[in-house]
Amino acid sequence: MSHNISLTAAAARHINRLSQDAGHPVLLRVTVEGGGCSGFQYKLDLVEDRLPDESEITLDGATALVDEISAPLMAGAMIDYVEELVGSQFKILNPLAVSSCGCGVSFSL
Repeated sequence: MSHNISLTAAAARHINRLSQDAGHPVLLRVTVEGGGCSGFQYKLDLVEDRLPDESEITLDGATALVDEISAPLMAGAMIDYVEELVGSQFKILNPLAVSSCGCGVSFSL
């Protein structure tokens, strides 16, 4: 059910760094919800456990989780971590999104 969703090396490094700082493994949960200024929005959470309906996306010991409802809306997406002058954040590079808002959190299909 992963729908070819992947983590970039930068995202994996940051998840691993967060795990190291926490002193235990953390997982990045990515879900898609209705709302936001473009129709859908990403919700990102750091969690310790996987839910039964979630697929694991792993790279270099880091894990992201995507549920079975969100996965088709993110097919082919890359979960990245970017550091810019204005701050750093996880960013979803979704090839299905036809438009997105300026903050990159909401999108439309």
